Amino acid sequence: MRAIQVAVFGGPEVLSPAELPDPVPGPGQVVVGMDAADVILLDTLLRSGWGQDFFPRTLPYVPGGGGAGAVVETGEGVDPAWIGRRVVVRTSTGYAERVAADVEEIMPVPDGLAIEAAAALVHDGVTALSLDRLGAPEKGEWVLVSAAAGGAGSLLVQLAAEAGARVVAAASSDVKLALARELGAEVGVDYTRSDWIRQVREVTGGGAALVYDGAGGPLGTATLDAVADGGRFVTYGTADGFAAPDPESAARRDISVLAPLLDGPPNQETVRELLGLALQRAAEGRLRPAIGATYPLEQATDAHRALAARTTVGKSLLLVGDRTAS
Repeated sequence: MRAIQVAVFGGPEVLSPAELPDPVPGPGQVVVGMDAADVILLDTLLRSGWGQDFFPRTLPYVPGGGGAGAVVETGEGVDPAWIGRRVVVRTSTGYAERVAADVEEIMPVPDGLAIEAAAALVHDGVTALSLDRLGAPEKGEWVLVSAAAGGAGSLLVQLAAEAGARVVAAASSDVKLALARELGAEVGVDYTRSDWIRQVREVTGGGAALVYDGAGGPLGTATLDAVADGGRFVTYGTADGFAAPDPESAARRDISVLAPLLDGPPNQETVRELLGLALQRAAEGRLRPAIGATYPLEQATDAHRALAARTTVGKSLLLVGDRTAS
C-alpha cells in the first residue's frame, strides 16, 4: 500500500512516500481503507521529535491519528457485517491507504454526512466539544475564540454561537476572520496587531467572560489580559508551546485558568461519546467542519508546511485513492 513514513525526526521534508505491506487485522481488529486522513498540528510536532515522553514514536513510523473510509477486512472475533461500512477511525496512525485499528477505535459515519467532513471531526470535533463543556458558554455573554479559523477554533465559534453567546473571533488575516464571521462570530479582531487586546476589551465592555486560547505560547499568555475579571480562560494551543499566564494576576482578578491538555488525553469512553455527538451534530447540519485545504497523500509535506506557516484557513486533510485535491 501507499503510505507516508517518517524515518528521522525533522522538518516537513522528512515525510517520505513509501510502499509498505498491507496491514493484517489481528483479533478484535479491522482494516479501514482510508478515503481521508486527518491532519492536525500535533502531527507536525511529533514529526519534529517533540513529545516523546507523552506520545512515543519508534522510527520509522507512519504519522497521523486516523481519518475516515470504509472497512475492508475484519479480524477474528469481529462481526464481518462491518465490511463495506463507512467509518471514522481514531488510532495511532493514518497517513496510509489502509489502517489497522481495534474495533473500539472505529465508529459508523451517519448517513448523509460526507466522508471528508467525518474525517475532519475525528480529533477537532472531540477537542471542541470537550472544551465547550469545560468553558460552558452562556447566552448573552462575550466569548473570545483565538485561532478562530483553525480546525478546533472554527468549531468552538459555532458551538458558542449556538449557545447564544456573543463571539469575538481572533485570527491573523482578513480571510480567516471572514470565515469566523460566516460561522457565527459577531466581531473579528486581527491578533497580529499590537492593540488587538485593547480592541477586544473595548468591544466587550471590559473583557470576555470566556476565552478559548487556541494559540498558546507568548500570544496565549498575553491573551489573559482579554479576560474579564471573574472570567474563564481555557487554554489548549501548543503551536508555540503552552501559554503560561501569571497565576498571581489570574488569582487577583478571580480568573479561572483551565489547561485541559496538562491533564493528558481523554479516556476512550469520553472520546467515543464526544466523537459520536460531533458526527451526529454535523449530520444534522448543526456543526460544520470548515475544510480549507486538501492534499493528495503524497503531498503530506505541503500540508505540514502550510500548517507551520499558519497559511491554512480551516481544516487540512490528506485525500487518499482517486479523490482529487483542491
